[in-house]
Amino acid sequence: MANSNNRQVVPEAKAALKQMKLEIANELGMANYDAVDKGNLTARQNGYVGGYMTKKLVEMAEKQMAGK
Repeated sequence: MANSNNRQVVPEAKAALKQMKLEIANELGMANYDAVDKGNLTARQNGYVGGYMTKKLVEMAEKQMAGK
């Protein structure tokens, strides 16, 4: 059995993260991402969404830490 460390530190952020995921998927040309069966997408397609989310979140954190 796999040990999962994927817990949300701030559960209140769940809606904002979901919205961000949908916006990024839309920017990448994946319309209706919330209604799509993710199992039918390639690992590359799903990876792009997660990767861009991470990139944007890191950029936001860096700006906040820099006081911008």
